[in-house]
Amino acid sequence: MYKIIIPDSRLIPPFNEPARDLRIQNNPLWLHQRNVLAPYVTREKELKPREHIPNERVEMIVYRNNLFFDEGYIHAFITAARKKKRAVRAAFSSEDPAFREHALPLSTSYTVAGDLYLADLWYYPNGPVADVQPLVIDLEARELGYYHVPTYMADQSGDLTFQVPLRSLLAIDSWVHIFIADVVFGLFSRGARFEKRLNEDLAFKLRILGRALYEGRQILECSELVKVGRNCVIDPHAIIHGPTTIGDNVTINAGAVIENCIIGNNVNISQDVQLMLSVVGDGTFLPFRAALFMTTVMENSMIAQNTCLQMCVVGRNTFIGAGSTFTDYNLIPTPIRALDGHGELSHANRPVMGSAVGHNCRLGSGMIVYPARTIESDVVLAASKERRVIDRNVRYEDSDHHKFKHPGLHKRLYAPKREEELELESW
Repeated sequence: MYKIIIPDSRLIPPFNEPARDLRIQNNPLWLHQRNVLAPYVTREKELKPREHIPNERVEMIVYRNNLFFDEGYIHAFITAARKKKRAVRAAFSSEDPAFREHALPLSTSYTVAGDLYLADLWYYPNGPVADVQPLVIDLEARELGYYHVPTYMADQSGDLTFQVPLRSLLAIDSWVHIFIADVVFGLFSRGARFEKRLNEDLAFKLRILGRALYEGRQILECSELVKVGRNCVIDPHAIIHGPTTIGDNVTINAGAVIENCIIGNNVNISQDVQLMLSVVGDGTFLPFRAALFMTTVMENSMIAQNTCLQMCVVGRNTFIGAGSTFTDYNLIPTPIRALDGHGELSHANRPVMGSAVGHNCRLGSGMIVYPARTIESDVVLAASKERRVIDRNVRYEDSDHHKFKHPGLHKRLYAPKREEELELESW
């Protein structure tokens, strides 16, 4: 199959970087896409801006490079498309709960067609044609809650829930979609698929049980669920529950608690660190008592001691100082708004939501960040009487380092492109 990649040059705030270069599941999105499609593809081509799809009479899959998809969705899509033997385009029903609740809010990439939403993923059995039929793949969503809370924080049942798909496709138009792709459509989905297989596959269940008995561990701690890379040092007093994936050259110290996470390579996790449903990128350092809940930290960042992040996304090469707290809940139940694909504030469709910090940021100790606020790449924030609580989005122009004696010591690495540059690069 011939793979054609359509470029999307739009920059995702606050990172000021295209979606293809941002990390999803601890891989750059372009690499994740390549790995998922590798079993089906024999050659590929990434189009240049304004370049058209090659008019070759061969089997093709065409997609825009801001899409996140997993193996389950791609297998179902290609299998159904080949059975139809005609050109199709990925579509979602407005009745699909996972798409309606999590993919559609804040998005700008889908095309409305009646009661369907069309995604930028096409299959052509014999080269590109104009007549393309929508193909709806059921995401097989199931409602899962992650904890029970007072009713004033959720619905009348008092549960905060997600519509978790067993197979996923999602356009990355906002930083919130990175959170959805990593946590809801990533870690939660992995757990849901494991539970489904455990309930339906007796041989798999017996293998898990046998492995746990052989190793003398609880089922969630056995090596079938906790995958550990090479050259790792893990203190026996650390608690690690699966499904969890740990990379190479990782150090985990005593008292750390890790549940259903992805840990990259060369990560250092100090004493009493708490990690739950989080993705920790390569080279990250987490000093003692740092806590991440449903949070993504990209590569080579540091979250200092006694800092708590909930439902956040943190970019690469970023430092967040000790004792900082990223809140996720409006004390008065007003709707939470976040930056959408147009860079405008829109309803996020979540009762709780953390914040996003861009690349190459430096945040001082003791900061308090309100829900859904963003801190642009290359920003420096020094704690002071005037700057202790972050209650609005922070742009590069607001960075404290501009007031320092030597502002040039902090280089800007992720400047946004001018409008004319983006227009020139659009497809």
